[in-house]
Amino acid sequence: MRADNRLGREIKRHSSVYALLVLPLIYYIIFRYVPIWNGQIAFRDFMPLEGVVGSKWIGFRHFQTFFNSFYFWELIRNTLFYSFGKLLISVPTAILLAVTIYECIRPRLARIVQTLAYLPHFLSWVIMYGILLVLLAPGDGIVNDIIKAGGGEPIAFMVNTKTFPWIVIFSDAWKEMGWSAIIFIAALIGIDPSLFEAAVVEGVSAPQRVWYITLPSIRPVIVMVVLLRLGTILDAGFNQMFMLYSVPVYSVADIIDTWVYRQGLLEFQFGLATAVGIFKGVIGLLLITVSNWMVRKVSDSSLF
Repeated sequence: MRADNRLGREIKRHSSVYALLVLPLIYYIIFRYVPIWNGQIAFRDFMPLEGVVGSKWIGFRHFQTFFNSFYFWELIRNTLFYSFGKLLISVPTAILLAVTIYECIRPRLARIVQTLAYLPHFLSWVIMYGILLVLLAPGDGIVNDIIKAGGGEPIAFMVNTKTFPWIVIFSDAWKEMGWSAIIFIAALIGIDPSLFEAAVVEGVSAPQRVWYITLPSIRPVIVMVVLLRLGTILDAGFNQMFMLYSVPVYSVADIIDTWVYRQGLLEFQFGLATAVGIFKGVIGLLLITVSNWMVRKVSDSSLF
């Protein structure tokens, strides 16, 4: 009874904090946990008129269809390439931006840079596609105008299998770098100022201060961000890819999500789409568990 009373008093004491959790909790219950019941569609020959339970049970047939697809390994290769490419580019650039803003001695300039870096995150990929066309169009794009002015031949960046993957990776970094930096800026603000004061007294240079104080202090946050990103490693960015890719670059642009969209949804193969979703979830769970175990072995930072 004492424990129950103590818990009740703590909940009442922090009632405003628990009230803030109500809406997120309702969201996750409705849109995350309740749909788990419908995950059995992956093991059924789903017919909308018959419902989930009424549809015929077919076991792992949808999984076999996906694994035996002619494009399976190409889809896996493209998805992993874009996912790891974005991880290797986006996280370091976000950390660099956060440290630069934090170390800036001119507050007004720091706020301007921070605001400008945030803005692309709020633009849809439809708008971003239009911006990329203005920059990279082979006819009158700004980049190709510069190339032609230098005597070179224009390049069709968006339909070239060699340039398209890098456009995807760097445009994603450009769009999300500022937003991703928020969590690192918050971690930087939490560093004990006395560490920097002691470094100044000892005559430590700014680069050494960043390397030996700033980065080690936010290492747990960096580990957490990387681990969370690894959990969604098979989500290579459907919205971005759907807007940017075209038939000439299918061989390097088609990822799991775009294939599921065409095969699973346009052709009404809901069971196949669900099976691929479960496959992605299982792989993500394994990756984040193994990565967390490895990180915990070599450092004192981990997600769980």
